[in-house]
Amino acid sequence: MTTINDIAKMANVSRTTVSRVLNNNGYVSESARKRVMQVVEETGYIPSVSAKSLRTKRSGVIGVILPKISTETASRVVGGINEVVSKEGFQILLTDTELHHEKEIEYIRLLQSRHVDGIILLATNVNDPLLHAIEEAKLPFISLGQELPGVTSIVYDDYHAAVDMTTMILQKGHKKIAYIGVGEEDPAVGVLRKKGFMDTMKKAGITVEENWCSYGDFSIESGYESMKQIINSNRENSPTAVFVVTDRMAIGAMEYLKEQGFRIPEDMAITGIGAAVMSKYITPSLTTIDYFNKDAGSKAAELLLEQLQGKNTRKKITQNYRLIKRDSV
Repeated sequence: MTTINDIAKMANVSRTTVSRVLNNNGYVSESARKRVMQVVEETGYIPSVSAKSLRTKRSGVIGVILPKISTETASRVVGGINEVVSKEGFQILLTDTELHHEKEIEYIRLLQSRHVDGIILLATNVNDPLLHAIEEAKLPFISLGQELPGVTSIVYDDYHAAVDMTTMILQKGHKKIAYIGVGEEDPAVGVLRKKGFMDTMKKAGITVEENWCSYGDFSIESGYESMKQIINSNRENSPTAVFVVTDRMAIGAMEYLKEQGFRIPEDMAITGIGAAVMSKYITPSLTTIDYFNKDAGSKAAELLLEQLQGKNTRKKITQNYRLIKRDSV
């Protein structure tokens, strides 16, 4: 096996010069650089990552734990993370919990065993076992999407986004507004978005009927089934609008309404949250909230890199949002 010493001898340079060329660090004359790279190409030499890790005390890898790798939100966040860390010479290692909360803890321990330099978690819940696993890992750590005690957290303004969306629906003249949400084990999507909706309805003096509310699991299918449940439970007192906590579920709800002959928005207005690409191109286009997910990923990466530099970045950052008004209301 070719070693860095072999490369140095064959290129007639010092070991230090080879190291500088391979790591792109420090001055090397152009002629020496060319000789080294020619030998590297001829021998097919690949620098040892493990050896570099021993020298730098770093693996050059950032662990990212995703709740659902196939979603647009995850894709945008990862894009933002990778854009920042790759410029600093880091790679990312992705894990996918598939919305199983216990896997968050499992993957924290797995990534720790792989000696990643830090972890970014797109958190879906807050509980003591999760906090204990983070504390045990003793790694630079960023939570994105949920506020975790004692952990630098980037959160979306779920409450006020829901307030703004509900207010807009009310201003369009709707009073009978149904709600499609997710379980309260998710504090951001399941609790804060619901609270924003309910508080705004209460402020307007409107009581939300229990059978106007249904709950799913983030999937398009569950949005379809939730809408079906609401319509079938309210034949005599049908709502005229529905607030849905994610775009994917809203798209499923829209599909059911169309199958049943409802005109959107004439018979039923509908809104989502997330600014999914599909939301712009379905008919009618979906009114939604954009949370600037890629920017959130970039910010998470920047904060993690600051921690790796020894800076104390423990803080809570609330991400901006914008309401996108389209044809579904």
